[in-house]
Amino acid sequence: MKWTTRLAIGAAFAALLSTSGSAYADIKIGVAAEPYPPFASKDAAGKWVGWEIEFADALCAEVKEKCEIVPTAWDGIIPALTSKQIDVIIASMLIKPKRKEVIDFTQFYYDTPPAVIGAKNGDMDISPAHMKGKTIGVQVSTSHEEFSNKYLVPAGVELKVYPTQDEANNDLAAGRLDYVLANSSALVDFLATDQGKGCCEMKSMLEKPKDDPGIYGEGVGAGVRKEDTALKDKLNAAITAMAKSGKLEEITKNYPQLVGKMTLPSGN
Repeated sequence: MKWTTRLAIGAAFAALLSTSGSAYADIKIGVAAEPYPPFASKDAAGKWVGWEIEFADALCAEVKEKCEIVPTAWDGIIPALTSKQIDVIIASMLIKPKRKEVIDFTQFYYDTPPAVIGAKNGDMDISPAHMKGKTIGVQVSTSHEEFSNKYLVPAGVELKVYPTQDEANNDLAAGRLDYVLANSSALVDFLATDQGKGCCEMKSMLEKPKDDPGIYGEGVGAGVRKEDTALKDKLNAAITAMAKSGKLEEITKNYPQLVGKMTLPSGN
């Protein structure tokens, strides 16, 4: 065999070895760039922390892959996935029929009901008729915006949309809003802060409309590209394993404000 032929075969074999491992080494995990405590936000040192960050770390350890956190604007996170700037979305994204037309999801890894908070005045009536003429704040491109447009705005409630949840919460604290509608776990976290304690109270958990399941979906799942079925299966197996081992409960114990307020997969 000629030396050049041996060299070519050797190069081809080396290339084969380099691609025969996982197709998802260095998985890029897309998280919303906007702060969303207690799920994902930066600490004083600029490090990403939160329940979903710990979940992502544990998930990557379970699938034995190296992962990279990639902060991505919430309203562009699905395009970032489909254009392969990221490989997985872990950003409290609800599994919804409209989104499933574009991307796929793993099984849910947590679920919490939506809730309404407002000024600390003892008024707990959040019926649309009672809220008429008042202003409610929501984060852009969320199920809460969709719900408000469908059920509250037609009843005369004024809707104000914000790029981030923090901005909505700040306006409520400053008296520029009457209510905020968001994920209950995120709102419980805000109410536990000095700012939240001083201004606001939980009005009520919001009952998801039973005849309109498309708004609040099937819980929060990890978003993946439709063609990445092997990755989806791998992540599903890892979520099931973490549920069975108690890892999800272990992570949740680090966030007392979430204990007893989240629905986690059973692992069955």
